[in-house]
Amino acid sequence: MSTYIILSRFLPDAVEDAKTFMSVEARVSERLRNECPNVKWKARYATFGRFDMVDIVECADPAEVARATMIIRTLGKAVTETMQASEWSTFVQHV
Repeated sequence: MSTYIILSRFLPDAVEDAKTFMSVEARVSERLRNECPNVKWKARYATFGRFDMVDIVECADPAEVARATMIIRTLGKAVTETMQASEWSTFVQHV
């Protein structure tokens, strides 16, 4: 199982108000559950900086992570950057 970090930045027209935002989030979450069942969400953070959201997920299939990212992009109206990550202790063992 690999770990991935999905960084998302909302497009300017993504959020009109809080109610709209929550309905979009609900639609995105439902579609992710239905279409990407093997992507396991480990954490989700709202951030103040270059990105609005940081999701940490695990999945054995990179294609399914790519599918999840496309759902976030299209339904969530976001620009994303996804990267595979490894725990520091694992990384340094292979250096």
